[in-house]
Amino acid sequence: MSLAFYCGAMSEHVASSPENIRALTHPTRLKLLNLFGPERELTATECAERIGESVASCSFHLRQLEKYGFVERAEPRGKERPWRSAGGFSVRPDFAVPESVDAAKAFATVYLAEQFSRIQRWVAAVDAVDADDVLATTQTSQAFWATREELDEVSRDLERLSERFAGRSDPALRPEGALRAQFFGATYFELEEQA
Repeated sequence: MSLAFYCGAMSEHVASSPENIRALTHPTRLKLLNLFGPERELTATECAERIGESVASCSFHLRQLEKYGFVERAEPRGKERPWRSAGGFSVRPDFAVPESVDAAKAFATVYLAEQFSRIQRWVAAVDAVDADDVLATTQTSQAFWATREELDEVSRDLERLSERFAGRSDPALRPEGALRAQFFGATYFELEEQA
């Protein structure tokens, strides 16, 4: 069992070393990674416009993400040098290496803050969103009793929930009216006394 964070399309890229996990532990880097879909390519300038950071800051953080294999250079577009995702990734600390666990805990703090911030922005803007779009969304919390094996199975099911939408970063593969959606899910055992 592990503290695990799965992000994006299925990938073999597992960050478990303290160095790889720390490379992800920055709000700007998480925002940058969220910009890229499986086939989306963006320059540092385009990234800066989307997340409200300077081009220099985005360039620096993209190079750091490249160093650890999370993004890569795409084919140049004339003088432009776009970036693309190197694929999804998961953060799974190596419990035999205490620094790995500490790095994963730090990553979790930044990752969860970013997810919470995204949800807060959605809620704040909901009065400007089509009512049917609002009714199609949910924020839910459920408590249930499960064994470690059962909770692990639920966790893997959550990771696979969005697989049916794979490839839709290509506009030709999207159904009419498709909007970019965000899914965030978490499973964990409660710390309170079990009764």
